[in-house]
Amino acid sequence: MPTSAQTFLADSIPVAAESLIAALLRLPEDKRLWTPSETARPALNLVAECALNNGYTVDLIETRQWTAGSMEEFFQKQTDLMNGDWATLEALLRTSAERVAACVRGVPDDALNDEIVIPFGKFTMTQTLAYPYWNMSYHEGQINYIASILGQLK
Repeated sequence: MPTSAQTFLADSIPVAAESLIAALLRLPEDKRLWTPSETARPALNLVAECALNNGYTVDLIETRQWTAGSMEEFFQKQTDLMNGDWATLEALLRTSAERVAACVRGVPDDALNDEIVIPFGKFTMTQTLAYPYWNMSYHEGQINYIASILGQLK
């Protein structure tokens, strides 16, 4: 029997969170806020984004409305998480990944083509369900690139 998109994504989202954590932990602690250029983002910033966006995605799936607030509020929360305690951020990433995975698992097949309008455009439910997995995987790659620059990628 084929696996549904919801099952694949729900199973993959927590794995992506763990891979993101593993990528961050490859970096020396004193390099987790380091950037290779002024325009680059530090690894902790990327992880904070994922932790927050996982939660916002749950809200988006459940309400089908943008509830995330302003970008200024988002950036402040992201900065606070990035500059706070790693254990808090790590716990939030894991919790938000489990939460979004459970939410994704519960979306019925007949809702997959529904459109949700957010400030950035229209997205189908399928695109929305895939976002957490894609976003964490994408940022894992960015963190691994930072690790490669630092000679930490083996």
